[in-house]
Amino acid sequence: MSRVSTEALRSDPDFRRYLLARAISVGGTLVSVVALPVLTYQLTGSAAWTSAVAATEALPYLLFGLFAGAFADRVNRRKLMVAADLVSAGLLASVPIAWATGTLTAPHVLVVAFLTQTMFVLFDAANFGALPALVGRERTTAAFSAVFGTTTVVEIAVPPLAALAVTMMTPAPLIALDALTYAASALLIKAIAHPLSTSDRSRPRSAGEILLDVRGGLNFLWQNKIVRTLTLVGATHSALGGAWIAMQLPWADRVLGIAPSGDARLAVLLSCWAVGGLIASRLVPRLTKKFGAARLALLALPTSLGAGVLVIATSHWLLAIAAITLWSTAFTTVVINGITYRQQVTPDELQGRVNTTARMLAWGVGHPIGAALAGAVAVWTDPRIGLASAVGVLAVGVIAAWCSPLRTEAERQLQSTAS
Repeated sequence: MSRVSTEALRSDPDFRRYLLARAISVGGTLVSVVALPVLTYQLTGSAAWTSAVAATEALPYLLFGLFAGAFADRVNRRKLMVAADLVSAGLLASVPIAWATGTLTAPHVLVVAFLTQTMFVLFDAANFGALPALVGRERTTAAFSAVFGTTTVVEIAVPPLAALAVTMMTPAPLIALDALTYAASALLIKAIAHPLSTSDRSRPRSAGEILLDVRGGLNFLWQNKIVRTLTLVGATHSALGGAWIAMQLPWADRVLGIAPSGDARLAVLLSCWAVGGLIASRLVPRLTKKFGAARLALLALPTSLGAGVLVIATSHWLLAIAAITLWSTAFTTVVINGITYRQQVTPDELQGRVNTTARMLAWGVGHPIGAALAGAVAVWTDPRIGLASAVGVLAVGVIAAWCSPLRTEAERQLQSTAS
């Protein structure tokens, strides 16, 4: 995409509103990603409750992901995105209000985490098609690159700042900041003048129409062997990711000796994952070009597995920084590679349904299972063993990947490159 096209995008006031809305919303969400588990751990001191928050945040995609994409393909995207943002703002605002009145409990946090993520599922389903509708097909690549680059910078900057903030103050007031970002995002999206939906969209007249749309997405996902394999193996990979989110605070506390409050090293530790993600975002386009999507998946999956084992074996915080960064790089490489391949081979009219369905199966299933498994094991043993249990799940996924059509496709890509 030309530089002129990119500059034209940035001079478009509607695109600037969209870009600012995404950056603000992602920043606020990252604050909650850090603050909610810390808040829960401070309220309960329990690894099980902390893992429950991580599991609960992923459940909505499992429960509603199939239908959200089909529903979003039928309704006005702008109205759905604005409504989801405003409801999320109200839910999150209830946390600091309850804290201020002395009535905040762990179940309250759990409910807010679940309902907020339910709103995210609806927002995400609409957002899949909103950007192409806003900028046009010919500028989608440039627009996506601009959004991805901006949100990656936010992902690098916010987590360590949020982690530093929770070491200096109670996390509850920080949730109010996330509520404000959702409200700001809603106002910015509402202010976009350009339509975010095509003119021929119509609401489903019956549950049967929604089910037919869902079936269309499922059929494509199942019939494409590579997309199907990447999605199913991605569930085992997401299980380890869910375990890490659930166990990172108890692990840092009990294994590395880094307390969830009052220790600035926590900010450094939590920032490592974002740094690895940024490295992966730079590497994946080059690696995909060199190896192809199938070969890259077969190489990155065992690398992520090995790096996870390395993290578990680490007991010094300085070594943990290097191990977590390496793990995040490999982990994010698997994720980006799988998503971009799916987007490249999915027909435009199925993008919303296929992507929400795939995310539901990979992240919505794998993430809560990994978080719940690690939490249950950690209750009887310790966080390190909890993480190890999820590593075992990924090991099954790695073996399955190497025995799947991915291997045949990788060999075909290798022969094509050689010739």
